[in-house]
Amino acid sequence: MTSLSGLDADTDARRAVLGVLARATRDDLAAAWTAWPDKPDVFDVRAPETGLVMVRGRMGGGGRPFNLGETTVTRCTVRLGDGTVGTGHVLGRDRVQARLVAVFDALWQRPRTRPAVEAAVIAPVRARLAAEDDSARSETAATRVDFFTMVRGDD
Repeated sequence: MTSLSGLDADTDARRAVLGVLARATRDDLAAAWTAWPDKPDVFDVRAPETGLVMVRGRMGGGGRPFNLGETTVTRCTVRLGDGTVGTGHVLGRDRVQARLVAVFDALWQRPRTRPAVEAAVIAPVRARLAAEDDSARSETAATRVDFFTMVRGDD
């Protein structure tokens, strides 16, 4: 069965996990890696490298696309000792962070280590991101102005 995006459910789940990993801080990832028991052998397929990507936008979310500008991105691809390949992309120039994202992506793809990655990395980062979003929403709500129109009677 295909998902709404036209891909299978595992691909959609991996896409979501990579999105969370990309938003994890270097400290989040480094702490999880330091605490990780039984670290696998990790080999670079593509060592971390930094480049520019074009960011595109749309007016109103549905208008014609336009080039907004360029941003720096660092990417990395690793292979674990068992052959599992992971990839990582992060905004900025942090090569260590990109490599750790790739390592945790590979570990997440392995059925026996997926639950540990979910518990040690994905769940805490999702919780932090949700708390940050809630904080931003409450700060925005505090400055919200409600406008209303009063109808005057015709006399």
